[in-house]
Amino acid sequence: MTIRAMTIEDLEIVLGWAADEGWNPGLDDAAAFLTADPAGFLIKMVDDEMVAAISVANHSPDFAFLGLYICKPEHRGQGHGLNVWQAGIAHAGTRTIGLDGVPDQQENYARSGFKKTGSTVRYEGSIKAISDPRIRKATPSDLRCLVSRDAKGTGIDRSAFSTVWLSPTQNRKTLVLTNGVEVNGFATFRRCGRGAKIGPLQATCEADAQALMASNPFAEVDEPVFIDVQGNDSKFGQLLEKQGFAPTFETARMYKGSPPETKQTGYLAIASMELG
Repeated sequence: MTIRAMTIEDLEIVLGWAADEGWNPGLDDAAAFLTADPAGFLIKMVDDEMVAAISVANHSPDFAFLGLYICKPEHRGQGHGLNVWQAGIAHAGTRTIGLDGVPDQQENYARSGFKKTGSTVRYEGSIKAISDPRIRKATPSDLRCLVSRDAKGTGIDRSAFSTVWLSPTQNRKTLVLTNGVEVNGFATFRRCGRGAKIGPLQATCEADAQALMASNPFAEVDEPVFIDVQGNDSKFGQLLEKQGFAPTFETARMYKGSPPETKQTGYLAIASMELG
């Protein structure tokens, strides 16, 4: 029995497990996830077989985020999940740890000292692609601004992750909304096994949030769009429901330690339930 850090190949396999569970990860997630904290993605091996996994990404000296807590179905109920959980919590040290807890695990998380502060709700829908002259592809010169805006919107210094996440790949693109000079909002889009996800998204008003969503570079007919927002009674959630989106999945946002303080208001969507 061994618990060790994942390789990129291991993480691709674990994301396949997540896809089997209906979590619908992005096609290019693995490399960006692993960049956040290569030592924080842990796998348990039994007789050379991968049986359970967890990620506890130490984003900063003060904060970590827990996700990808999963055990292969045929190995559940044997303590493997607890083993990787303990290893992940130890990896975080004295940091505050955040997570988005699925309903059937929330009591277990509470017993481990996590307290619910709100919820994260996944919305599914579709929106017609419409171009807007204020919106363009993010460029390398935008990256420093976007990383800073991400930190203000989340209350977390996670520059290792956000620098990669906000940079383009074949299946992940970030667009910015400008007033001709300054960036007033942005959104990251990524292709998933099913449809596309938007996140993070930051906009100062409803019109800008709508414009960013409608700029989806991966929009395809009959393919759904997913977006994760904090709280099902948020104004963003209300906007999405007005646009015909429906809440399909809800987790509890929980923290062990002091929750981060955000410094940005408006319309906000998270990057992912795995990394925060």
